[in-house]
Amino acid sequence: MRVLVACEFSGIVRDAFAAKGHDAWSCDLLPTERPGKHTQGNVLGILNDGWDLMIAHPPCTHLAVSGARWFKDKQIEQEKALEFVRLLLAAPIDRIALENPVAVISTRIRKPDQIIQPWMFGHGETKATCLWLKNLPTLVPTGIVSGRTGRIHREPPSPDRWKNRSRTFIGIAEAMANQWGALASLPPEPGVPGVQENEP
Repeated sequence: MRVLVACEFSGIVRDAFAAKGHDAWSCDLLPTERPGKHTQGNVLGILNDGWDLMIAHPPCTHLAVSGARWFKDKQIEQEKALEFVRLLLAAPIDRIALENPVAVISTRIRKPDQIIQPWMFGHGETKATCLWLKNLPTLVPTGIVSGRTGRIHREPPSPDRWKNRSRTFIGIAEAMANQWGALASLPPEPGVPGVQENEP
C-alpha cells in the first residue's frame, strides 16, 4: 500500500506503516526528524501521485477550540486553515484519515467520526484527538491503561513546545498501521461519510 502521511515531520506514523512493509512517505514543510522517505514541501503538490491511503495532520493553530479566545482576531487565517482541510479531505485518494484536536472543523465542515485518547492505546495520558475518516473503520483500542495525566497540555513554554505537542503517540501510530494497513487488499467500502459543508 502506498501511504502518505501529510504534515508530519516526526516520521512516527510513516515509520509505523513502513515497519509493516508499506511504501510509506511523510511530507511536511520541515525536514523529517528521523531517516526515512520524506518529501519536504507543500503536500498539496503530491496529492495526485497515486496514494492508496493518506493520514493527514493539518496544523491546528487556527482550528483548535483551545484557542477560541483568539478566533475573532484571526478569521482570515482560520478560513485558510479550513480551506486546507477541505482540500485534504477532497484529495483523490481512496482512504483518508484526518486528525486534529477538538476543532472548528466539527462545526464548519463536519463532525468527526471518532474521538480517541492516548490511554486507549497504551499511553497513560489524555489528549483528545478527533478523526475524520473516508472509507476507513474507526480505530479499535489496543491497550486501555489507567493513567490519565495531562502531560501534553502542561508542556512548559519553549521554542519546541508546538512540536512536542503535535507528535503522534507511538501506540496510536501502530494501531493505524496494524488496522488500516491490513485493508490493503480490500476495496474501499461504499457509503462512508464524505465531506459535508455546514453553516458556521
